[in-house]
Amino acid sequence: MIHPDPASPDSLTHDIAAALDETGFRRLAPAETDLLLGADAVAGWQAFADSWNDLGLDRFMADGGRYRRRRFAAFSASPAGVVRKPHQPHYQSRDYNGLNGGVQRWFEPVLDTVAEHPVTQGVLRAGLALFHPLTADPPRAWHVELHQFRIEAGDGEAGLPTPEGAHRDGVDWVIVMLVHRRNVASGVTDIFANDGARLGAFTLERPRDAVVLDDHRVMHGVTAIHPLEPGAPALRDVLVATFRRE
Repeated sequence: MIHPDPASPDSLTHDIAAALDETGFRRLAPAETDLLLGADAVAGWQAFADSWNDLGLDRFMADGGRYRRRRFAAFSASPAGVVRKPHQPHYQSRDYNGLNGGVQRWFEPVLDTVAEHPVTQGVLRAGLALFHPLTADPPRAWHVELHQFRIEAGDGEAGLPTPEGAHRDGVDWVIVMLVHRRNVASGVTDIFANDGARLGAFTLERPRDAVVLDDHRVMHGVTAIHPLEPGAPALRDVLVATFRRE
């Protein structure tokens, strides 16, 4: 469901919180994301989006795939501010990622210019403002992991945004924001209740289309992408931010 443009960031935050309480997820239109990020982020969007052209190959794909590129960073976020942590591995147990979990995965770090960009800082601040009051007994600080993903596909070779299938990330809250999409067929986001019932299906098509998820209540997945026009590469760029208690 696409929601009408909100009147203010506060009213939008209230609306998102109500949707998360009711269904466990809320889709955001670009105008809504822009309101949360702020004018500086929107003005600097192109430089931010261009950084996806400099991602390293994901070498931890248990399926042998070479269709995913990424960078990674971790932050501590609290009402007192946001601080980047020293570079560290990304880890998920096999309970949450049966394909690639169970190992410490070291990815190339998010560049400082991206970590400090108004878009990144806006996403982190918006998540903190939304999730902190929604959480019973909120932590003093949140451990936030930031992922830049590019999924590539070509003739005869699909790209898998979520090769592990529908899943939870093993965190508290998740933000997924589309950065760029070129020559892509499919890539549908599916949302499921933990009992497997489908709650929603939609496609993030425009820059700053986004979805916010309660990771305790819903699973999410994205269908494989293929080139829309044969003979030309296809790519799907997204930013994912996950929040969990320190």
